[in-house]
Amino acid sequence: MERSAGSSRHRRSRVRPLLGGAVAVVAAGALAVTGLATGAQAAEVNVAKNAGFESGLANWTCSGGSGTTVSSPVHSGTSALKATPAGQDNAKCTQTVAVKPNSTYSLSSWVQGGYAYLGASGTGTTDVSTWTPGSSSWTQLKTGFTTGPSTTSVTVYTHGWYGQAAYFADDVQVTGPDGGGGTDPEPAIPGTPAGLTVGATTTSSVALSWSSVSGATGYTVYRNGTKATTSTGTSATVTGLAADTAYQFAVSATNAAGESVKSATVSGRTAKATDPGGPTTSVPKHAVTGYWQNFDNGAAVQKLSDVPANYDIIAVSFADATTTPGAVTFNLDSAGLNGYTVAQFKADIKAKQAAGKNVIISVGGEKGSVAVNSDASATAFADSVYALIQEYGFNGVDIDLENGLNSTYMTKALRSLSSKAGSGLVITMAPQTIDMQSTSGEYFRTALNIKDILTVVNMQYYNSGSMLGCDGKVYSQGSVDFLTALACIQLEGGLAPSQVGLGVPASTRGAGSGYVAPSVVNAALDCLAKGTSCGSFKPSRTYPDLRGAMTWSTNWDATAGNAWSNAVGPHVHGLP
Repeated sequence: MERSAGSSRHRRSRVRPLLGGAVAVVAAGALAVTGLATGAQAAEVNVAKNAGFESGLANWTCSGGSGTTVSSPVHSGTSALKATPAGQDNAKCTQTVAVKPNSTYSLSSWVQGGYAYLGASGTGTTDVSTWTPGSSSWTQLKTGFTTGPSTTSVTVYTHGWYGQAAYFADDVQVTGPDGGGGTDPEPAIPGTPAGLTVGATTTSSVALSWSSVSGATGYTVYRNGTKATTSTGTSATVTGLAADTAYQFAVSATNAAGESVKSATVSGRTAKATDPGGPTTSVPKHAVTGYWQNFDNGAAVQKLSDVPANYDIIAVSFADATTTPGAVTFNLDSAGLNGYTVAQFKADIKAKQAAGKNVIISVGGEKGSVAVNSDASATAFADSVYALIQEYGFNGVDIDLENGLNSTYMTKALRSLSSKAGSGLVITMAPQTIDMQSTSGEYFRTALNIKDILTVVNMQYYNSGSMLGCDGKVYSQGSVDFLTALACIQLEGGLAPSQVGLGVPASTRGAGSGYVAPSVVNAALDCLAKGTSCGSFKPSRTYPDLRGAMTWSTNWDATAGNAWSNAVGPHVHGLP
């Protein structure tokens, strides 16, 4: 979120797809060199290393830093390649493989997303490539090549097309005689996980975490000796439990070779059915969130009592970092807020709560520098936020860290805070669009790690530029499609519809770019919840439990005559 008017704190520029004759000519040229023999010889192996990208980008080199590995989408295993072209870079990723002279090799890969090319080149080798113009599902590209009389290595490659959407690749196969480099060794059964620990508990769930195991691609959690759930990370929450009941938990590590021995068991007890002491105000099924500014940046100066009733969650912006890593405090800017006193502020919080509203403290913002990246800082964060909850009566916390987030330690911090504050704690998040493009991102991981205690993620659909939607296409900010296609990533990536909200500026002055009229917000809400008023992108299903919308800020809304909340508020509350 922005403290300064009209600033653009994380504006990114993405080149839009420019399809035309140039692409068609190049594509035709690519097709002209396909069609070679693809038959493989005896004693065949896959001479590509790290062919499934399970070891990151090991053995692969991507031009211009264009490549990374992601956990979704994947064709098999737990990872795949994601490579993003730019205006002057086609996101070419290469690997040199050892081959045998005068031999025939088949070449294949599974691809998804934007334009994707697959090929091989090398001295004395017939250069080949094949391509697809893009696909929303996994498609296998196949071709082949023959080596020359003195060829001992070739370069296999994937690439996309300039300025087009990112492509994904997985399970590369270069099958033929072993050229002396061998193939990836078969995985060994991983070791037994250590450090199994019980975290936060509710009346029906127990959170667990453990240390990572080298070579593991997943973990299986057992409850009283029976398989309860699985995880690709080092934490999981077992749900569906009885209140005030003790359970025994163990965890094993898995990969393609098999499953490890189970860990030592730990005991965890669910909370009692009554949970006194925590916040008592609940969040409605469909809710509107607004950020209230504890500073004057040119927007209307407000007291909390000035915030309209259309707002269900009011995020006080912002908590301040202290000299202790991870710890935060709050300092009301009485001078900047026309003499607003702490006593009045606390009284206004109670009045809002009496009216059924939630008032939470937001941590971070455009200039926030809170770092939670160790056990000590996680503890300091939880302790200090809980102290603010006790002092001011806040219902919860908002995570708006725009300068990086560590999912391991933020998860620990929020679970610790939840155990202190009780099951009524409201937890919201406001990541930037880039933070929620993949479930492998730290923000997305954190949201999934705390899914059982998370209230809503209000992603900021502004100051963003163009981004990928869940269909692999590029969408520009400021449109219905941008809101719906990006929300789809969260909705299909593991978050419940009730945990997804649309975050937009309240006015053109509230952000550097990405403002949309309230009518566009309402159309996107209807598209996601009811399947109506969609643009060119239409989700494959509806999400009637969608939580609602968020805006930056109540102050900028007031500056514009509360036009945003007067239009969006009733619409959110009228969703099915």
